[in-house]
Amino acid sequence: MLESLTIMAGAPAAGGNLLTSIILPFGAMAAIMYFLLIRPQQQQRKKHQDMLANLSKGDMVVTSGGLIGKIVKLDDKEAKIDLGATEVRVYRNMIVDLYNKDAAAANSNKKEG
Repeated sequence: MLESLTIMAGAPAAGGNLLTSIILPFGAMAAIMYFLLIRPQQQQRKKHQDMLANLSKGDMVVTSGGLIGKIVKLDDKEAKIDLGATEVRVYRNMIVDLYNKDAAAANSNKKEG
């Protein structure tokens, strides 16, 4: 019975045990979360802000609602977009991407051929 108690008791806790068993895994998880989630999102946000800053009159854009049109007028906060039959005002931040009509036509031709 004495032998089983000594086996269950194990070795005495060392001073570095707390560091290796609790703090180090949480630090590793935080680093992984940063490089897999936070950093790519920051880069994507910076790319979007650069795209919004470089918008100009005549650019074809796509809004977050899926509307595709040409920019007619730009203000600090708003953009006026010509959709063909009508013009709409949208917040500048709601412009998701530039729409390249030539690249879209080339992709559809590749799919057909």
